[in-house]
Amino acid sequence: MDRRRIFKTIAAAGVGIFAAGRALAESERATRVVYHLADLEKVAFVLGNLRNHLEGAGGVALAVVVHGPALAVFRLGGANLGVIEDVKDRMKAGLAFHACSHTMAAMKMTLNDLPPGFAIAEKGGVVKLADLQAQGWAYLRP
Repeated sequence: MDRRRIFKTIAAAGVGIFAAGRALAESERATRVVYHLADLEKVAFVLGNLRNHLEGAGGVALAVVVHGPALAVFRLGGANLGVIEDVKDRMKAGLAFHACSHTMAAMKMTLNDLPPGFAIAEKGGVVKLADLQAQGWAYLRP
């Protein structure tokens, strides 16, 4: 076998390995992802991440668990109309939003104070996050 044939064989094998690795990486994409949102200053950032996640990896189940100061931004009737519209758009796309029951009690909020479609994390936001992770959801805290 001459050197050129050997080089072509090695190059072809390398391309095949690269393609197989890429296909494997695509098939290993998380199909269920939960975002943890507690920081007030990260609300717009996380909503943007959710939009990008949907566009970049369609067909995934996405959820957001909101607690702490960030929950106040989602209160209906507040000054955050853009956030409320973003939430409604994300819910139409199939995202699930969960509000921490403990934070809601501390802020004297009910489910009626949040955009329609929000669910209550009855045992608390961090318990909901842990439960979803135990069910195989990938966890992100931007």
